[in-house]
Amino acid sequence: MTGPVRRQLDASRWQGVDVLAYKQDDRSPFRDVTRQVLFDDPALACQLRYFEVAPGGFTTLERHEHAHAVVVQRGRGRVLVGDRVFDVREHDLVHVPPLTWHQFRAAADAPLGFLCMVNAARDRPQLPTDEDVERLRAMPGIAAFLDEGPPPRG
Repeated sequence: MTGPVRRQLDASRWQGVDVLAYKQDDRSPFRDVTRQVLFDDPALACQLRYFEVAPGGFTTLERHEHAHAVVVQRGRGRVLVGDRVFDVREHDLVHVPPLTWHQFRAAADAPLGFLCMVNAARDRPQLPTDEDVERLRAMPGIAAFLDEGPPPRG
């Protein structure tokens, strides 16, 4: 961090904060997502990040051993958390418990920008197997959600 205050430059950018690639792993299917690390101070036990999903884009379908605390900052979309799909919009809060499948999707005509707080020390994402995807697809409403983009890789 360069100073105690970094100004917001526009709806999805902050002074002195790099816009990074969402993933470095090309095994993880996603579309049109960037991330910014807003706070990553060793004195904190967490990291605060901002993700921007472009209209029609989506994050990877994955789960982790750590939890996520999410605040939708801009736009709207849908989110899969476990066995349910929810519509989300600005200022909604989303809690993703440990080892819970999750994926964020922006609306076709609006971005989805959200703050995400996670443990500073955390595990790598787990991608679904073919069997995991089939179990998810058998749940009401989830097959339609997953069909909005390319199939998850197992």
